[in-house]
Amino acid sequence: MSLADYYRVLGLRSGAEFEAVKTAYRRLARKYHPDVNPGDQTAEERFIRVTQAYRALADVLAPEGASLDSAEDSAEDPAPMAAPEPPPVPKPQVAVNPQLSDAEQQLKQTSYEQLQLLFREQRFPRAIALVEGLSKRMPRDPEVRQWQAITYQRWGRFLIAHQQPDKARIYLKKALSTDPHNRSLWLEVNQDFRRLEQTP
Repeated sequence: MSLADYYRVLGLRSGAEFEAVKTAYRRLARKYHPDVNPGDQTAEERFIRVTQAYRALADVLAPEGASLDSAEDSAEDPAPMAAPEPPPVPKPQVAVNPQLSDAEQQLKQTSYEQLQLLFREQRFPRAIALVEGLSKRMPRDPEVRQWQAITYQRWGRFLIAHQQPDKARIYLKKALSTDPHNRSLWLEVNQDFRRLEQTP
C-alpha cells in the first residue's frame, strides 16, 4: 500500500501530521480491538489494518526517538486491554507504473524507502536532491512528482520552524507549482503560509 492508502485507512487526508495520525489510531484501535469485539473477524481484520497503517505512517512521520507504541501507551481506555502483538508491517509499496522498466520500478521503490529515512532524519536538502534526480529520470510518473512536492513542502515547514521565512516561501511555492492539482498539499501549504504571516 502507498502512504495515501495508509492515511485513508485511518480516515485522514494525505499529509496529516503525526499527532493527527496518533489520535485517529487511538480512536480506531479502541473501536476495533479484539477484546471489545470478541469473535468478530471483520473487526479483527480492521484492527490489523489500522495498526499496520499507524506503524507505517509513524515510521515516516514520528520524530526521532519517539516510541511507535506511544499512541497505544497513552490511550485513555476505561479498562486497560492487553493488545495482541501487532503483525509485522510490510514495507510500503510504491505504485507500479507500466511505463517503467523493472530496473526503474526497483529504483523507484528503493528511492522511496531512502526518502522515508531522510524525512525521519530531517535531512531535507539530501531528500530534495534525491527526488529531483528521480523526477529527471521519471518525469511523467505522478507519484514521483507528488513526492517531490511533499519534500519541498516539508523543507519549507522546517525552514519556518528555523526562522528562515524567505527561503521557506521559495520552497512552499515550488511545492505548489510541482504538484498543482494536489488538494491536500494545497491545504497543508496554506497552513504553512499562515504560519509564515505570524513569523516576526
